[in-house]
Amino acid sequence: MPEALSAPLVVEFPFTRSLGPVQSAFLTGLRERTVLGVRTAEGKVLVPPVEYDPVTAEELRELTEVATTGTVTTWAWNHAPRPAQPLDTPFAWVLVRLDGADTALLHALDAPGPEAVRTGMRVRIRWAAERTGAITDIACFEPYDGGDTGHGAPHDGEFTDPVTGIVTPTRLDYRYTPGRAQSAYLEALSGQRIVGERCPSCHKAYVPPRGACPTCGVATTEQVEVGPRGTVTTFCIVNIKAKTLDIEVPYVYAHIALDGADLALHARIGGIPYDQVRMGLRVEPVWTESGRHPDHYRPTGEPDADYDAYKELL
Repeated sequence: MPEALSAPLVVEFPFTRSLGPVQSAFLTGLRERTVLGVRTAEGKVLVPPVEYDPVTAEELRELTEVATTGTVTTWAWNHAPRPAQPLDTPFAWVLVRLDGADTALLHALDAPGPEAVRTGMRVRIRWAAERTGAITDIACFEPYDGGDTGHGAPHDGEFTDPVTGIVTPTRLDYRYTPGRAQSAYLEALSGQRIVGERCPSCHKAYVPPRGACPTCGVATTEQVEVGPRGTVTTFCIVNIKAKTLDIEVPYVYAHIALDGADLALHARIGGIPYDQVRMGLRVEPVWTESGRHPDHYRPTGEPDADYDAYKELL
């Protein structure tokens, strides 16, 4: 049996969004140690606030200040915190209905152990020492011995220097282990060959192979070598430079139908000005000396493919 392929992978990007008046007021309020909700036509106060009523889709703008104390409605113990989570010691994830609110807010509860947490316990906000206008301005919740401290008061949502946008870093770490079909595909790439699998029912050749036909739902085992040349079916021009890629913008990313394949794969197009890339352009792979996959595809110099030859792969 060949050794199973496995590799760590990281998907990471900054998520940037602008804020409307409700979310802007909510996050700016956190910076000022104020928690705001929004009131619906039925009189319910939603915390965190939303801009449209989840029941009627009506636009919501009536802001209400709620208390910084509340009640745990449900919880789960986190015995092994991951990097960038609110606390670096074991803690409870809790849903807390703040006094004056009708919905619950998800956050961390600092507690010595799961035996110290229960549904119905009273908690209060522990504010972060430095606040910037983000949900992390709430450092966590902590146990609180007092009772209900209020039922909300109208708030105009006006603050000095309001927060109008946020950038949230997003990161996913995982280990990828390909199956039989993709392992064969990757092994072939290391030898500068492109191998797919053919469906025994519809006879389509899929690259990269999936181990099963997505149309017929049957297993695929017959290997078929395709390409290496192919046709650009559609493409986009990338104008934003990725921090982890040493590629100057603008550049073109395209779907390429390799000769003999019935599924287009995606790859970067090089060796031609970005504004000359076109549908039907004939291309071939460019391999680096130590690369395990094509670095990019470049024009072959052949005449463009006829639209009818690739229209089913758009």
